[in-house]
Amino acid sequence: MKLGEIAEKLGLTLEGNADCEITGVAGLDEAGPTELSFLSNPRYAPKLKTTHAGAVIVGAKVQVEATRPLLRAPDAYLAFAHVLALFYQPPDPPPGIHPTAVIDPTARLGDQVSLGPYVVIGANAVIGDRVTIQAHCTIYPGVTIGADSYLHANCVVREFVTIGARCRLQNQVTVGSDGFGYAKQPSGAWFKIVQAGTVVLEDDVEIGAGSQIDRASIGETRICRGAKIDNLVQVGHGSTVGEDTLLCAQVGLAGSSQVGNRVTLAGQVGVAGHLTIGDDVVATAQTGIPNSVEPKKIVSGYPAIDNRDWLKASVVFQKLPELYKTIRALQERVAALEQEKT
Repeated sequence: MKLGEIAEKLGLTLEGNADCEITGVAGLDEAGPTELSFLSNPRYAPKLKTTHAGAVIVGAKVQVEATRPLLRAPDAYLAFAHVLALFYQPPDPPPGIHPTAVIDPTARLGDQVSLGPYVVIGANAVIGDRVTIQAHCTIYPGVTIGADSYLHANCVVREFVTIGARCRLQNQVTVGSDGFGYAKQPSGAWFKIVQAGTVVLEDDVEIGAGSQIDRASIGETRICRGAKIDNLVQVGHGSTVGEDTLLCAQVGLAGSSQVGNRVTLAGQVGVAGHLTIGDDVVATAQTGIPNSVEPKKIVSGYPAIDNRDWLKASVVFQKLPELYKTIRALQERVAALEQEKT
């Protein structure tokens, strides 16, 4: 594809040879003479002198020496993501039902549905138009899946779960597994609480490989529009995850957690149950959140505190051995002075 065609398709400003042939995309260090790369952080501008890329996408305000054709974009990283979509198209099975698929006669399938080998569709399930369900997925009775959603191999969608349009479930996701609910009996044994609620995924939700979204005991667990959930994430029963929120790898939400819109929980963040995290909160990696967090806060550490305070505390923590040594020396001097007085 000509560089000029890419610029036209994505509405980017071209500086340089429009006839430059682009065959793919790659990072600055790996790109070859026919590949397109990107520079979103000015700190890496020196790499433009050593890269072999045929052309580079740069931010609109990034000042760089034009040693090769450039594409100017308001957001270079976002533009690169769009370019990547132009060049890489993952294999997409054609519409049709594999002969090994098992479909209950009461299930309803939309137009151009694709069902892979050994897919099971339960009673009264409703599968929307252009839905793709890859091999070995199990769709329990009463499930609804919206148009253009895509389930990769080995996913399980439990009974009465609702999945919206354009949702994407990566491999081995389970939506609607039983919430972790037990009541202690006089004997000390645990009585399982029936998880009679459901899960709702709104439109444009993506769930990463191996993640689990538990159904509520009563009511629902809801993942709101546009939320993106990474691999190996646990969402406890009765929780709500707000619109355009990011839950990164190994995040855990205990039951009835209420997470606001546009929140980012970085890797291995843990959230205690029955609390609220306000809109636009950022929790850095491995933060433990035992209490509710006000909107627009950046928190870190355990228990979670303001990120700026945590950074200061981290500096002090590194100096604790030295401080302890100083304190011991001062104690010894005070003790010696006291002894001299007596």
